[in-house]
Amino acid sequence: MAEIEITLTSLIVHIRGADRFFALKSELEVPLEHIAAVDPSPPEAHQIWHGLRAGGTNLPGVITAGRFIQHGEWAFWDVHDPDKAIAIRLHDEHYSKVIIGVDDPATIATAIAGAVHRL
Repeated sequence: MAEIEITLTSLIVHIRGADRFFALKSELEVPLEHIAAVDPSPPEAHQIWHGLRAGGTNLPGVITAGRFIQHGEWAFWDVHDPDKAIAIRLHDEHYSKVIIGVDDPATIATAIAGAVHRL
C-alpha cells in the first residue's frame, strides 16, 4: 500500500514495505500542476491485464506493482486490493497514470483534487 504526501507544489507517493521490492521503486513525485484527474474507483483496477510489464510484479488477485505499458502509455501501479485503488491521471509526465492502493480512496482522492484546485 502507498502513502500519499501533498506539499504546496507536489504529490509524493511513498511506496512502503515489501512493495518497494515488487514495484522496483520507493517514491514517485509529481507536480500538482501535472495532475489532470483523480478517480477514487478506477475500473482498470479490477481488470486482470494491466499491459506489458516493464519492471515490477503482476500476480493477479495478489499484487500489481511497477511499470506497465498499455496502448502506448506508461502507468505505475501499486495495488493489492482493487477496491482500495485510486487512479491519478497525469499530463506532461512519463506516466500517463498512477494507480495505487490507499487506506481510504474517497478521502485521498478528495484531498488530491482539492490540492490541485487550490493551485
